[in-house]
Amino acid sequence: MSHPYADRRGVIGWILFDPATQPFFTLVTTFVFAPYFAAAVAETPAAGQALWGYATAAAGLAIALTAPFLGAIADETGRRKPFVALFGGLMAVASAGLWVVEPGRTDLVPVALVLFALGTIGAEYAIIFNNAMMTRLVPPERLGRLSGTGWAAGFAGGLLSLAFVLGFLAADPETGRTLAGFEPLFGLDAAAREGDRAAGPLTAIWFAVLVLPLLLFTPDGRRGGGMPVGAAVRGAVSSLKETLSRLKDRPGMGRFLIANMIYTDGLVALFAFGGVYAAGTFGWGTIEIGLFGILLTVTGTLGAFVGGRLDDRFGSKAVVLGALALLTACSLLILSVDANHLLFVVETTGPQPGDGLYGSPPEKAYLLFGALIGLAVGPVQAASRTLLCRLAPEGETGRFFGLFALTGKITSFGGPLLVGIATDLTDSQRMGVVPLLVFFVTGAVLLRGVPAPRR
Repeated sequence: MSHPYADRRGVIGWILFDPATQPFFTLVTTFVFAPYFAAAVAETPAAGQALWGYATAAAGLAIALTAPFLGAIADETGRRKPFVALFGGLMAVASAGLWVVEPGRTDLVPVALVLFALGTIGAEYAIIFNNAMMTRLVPPERLGRLSGTGWAAGFAGGLLSLAFVLGFLAADPETGRTLAGFEPLFGLDAAAREGDRAAGPLTAIWFAVLVLPLLLFTPDGRRGGGMPVGAAVRGAVSSLKETLSRLKDRPGMGRFLIANMIYTDGLVALFAFGGVYAAGTFGWGTIEIGLFGILLTVTGTLGAFVGGRLDDRFGSKAVVLGALALLTACSLLILSVDANHLLFVVETTGPQPGDGLYGSPPEKAYLLFGALIGLAVGPVQAASRTLLCRLAPEGETGRFFGLFALTGKITSFGGPLLVGIATDLTDSQRMGVVPLLVFFVTGAVLLRGVPAPRR
């Protein structure tokens, strides 16, 4: 039986979920709290990067073991918004708790890692259930636009939250001033790094405000329209087995899901370690990493919008392959740069006191590579979601979106785990980048064998 699609308020409420959750990944996972943890809480930056990788891997493993069944249960009960609220709330509470992690308190390292892992689990679960709502909101021919707009809005939300932290909260411990030249708001102590730690509570408040339109206006399955939870658990297991058994009849879909699983692992690792790598390699603090994050967010927003148009013209598969090629090239270029070298062998002057922001050639090169990465990330994610819609048989899009969520998370611990192991074995942040190349190249090779669907 057909159902009415969402009105304008409902669609906007769904789109706002992306900017509601993005500060967790922008402020906590990548650009503010993660570098602060590595530089000021852990014993050494390399040890901090390795520990952050292991925590990310542990959270990914927990997601892999449980998310497919939770998603199937939500399908059977017919309701998704209660799960969005529950797991989004877990992310918010865990983020707020990061405030207690003070600099130099190595005894609080386990606390920071546990809170970060719980926040990651909550955020990723909430995203899975939010994505599962997508096909009920707009007609099939508008799914690509909806997906791209959501990613672009998420990037914009990350940018605004990061600009607020850098401009008004996080201050240089030596000068006591923020990037905008102000004293931190709310009397935050720069010496105690309270501005960096405030990224956690800000993430919680930000989510609580922006998720309200989705909870209030976005349509969900009818209340009481599904089965009780106990029956839903049994039905979820059967549904998951049936979906998996049918993949052998659709080799193109199975190959795409495996390719997506692999290159998504690389993206997870890239997000987790971008700021941590710069903190250890160039000695960047919150201001430098924050500005770098703003640059990536601006180019990411642009990439998401342009990628959507390229998707319509050239197809989702071509967009994903092009973006993966750019990510591979940028990862290799980042590997070729350290504080005193470019392209592996070209010696140059590293960061010097008094040079100002990004004063050395390696830092400028890292900025350029980061901007190009930003251009590629949005199209990879948005076009992958659209590609699934175009590969799925008519009338079965929802079922395969559930499997898409499964493959996107089932090995999400792999990328961060390999980065952590590579960093530990070599005691080098630089060599920790090598696994990213493997993930992006392997994913692209598999995707090339997927038949291009009709547009």
